[in-house]
Amino acid sequence: QVQLVESGGGLVQPGGSLRLSCVASGFSLNDYNIAWFRQAPGKDVEGVSCVSTTDDIPYIADSVKGRFTIARDNARNTVYLQMTSLRPEDTANYYCAAESPEATMPCNRYTISYEVVYRGQGTQVTVSS
Repeated sequence: QVQLVESGGGLVQPGGSLRLSCVASGFSLNDYNIAWFRQAPGKDVEGVSCVSTTDDIPYIADSVKGRFTIARDNARNTVYLQMTSLRPEDTANYYCAAESPEATMPCNRYTISYEVVYRGQGTQVTVSS
């Protein structure tokens, strides 16, 4: 059974850090570009970051550039999102997804694709004092 499971969310004060994990089962993350998205209540989904299968320079959204980094651990079939200097506006449900192999504009340093084939349920991140 194909599954993506996120963990690592929680309540953190402004300026704090969290590391989110995305673990895959039933398929190999090595074979897919992997992305992190977030959605806050009442807002559109935002593509936060993605990393290609070749592990080239990842895409990082301007809203989180310099604060968030993405990394693969192929041996653990896991992708991480390291988040630092968190702000209240980072509060959202964060989920990971595997990009469709047929995405019209695949993940690269300039773009993230919203065409996904698998996604997790997400993990809630709340930044508040």
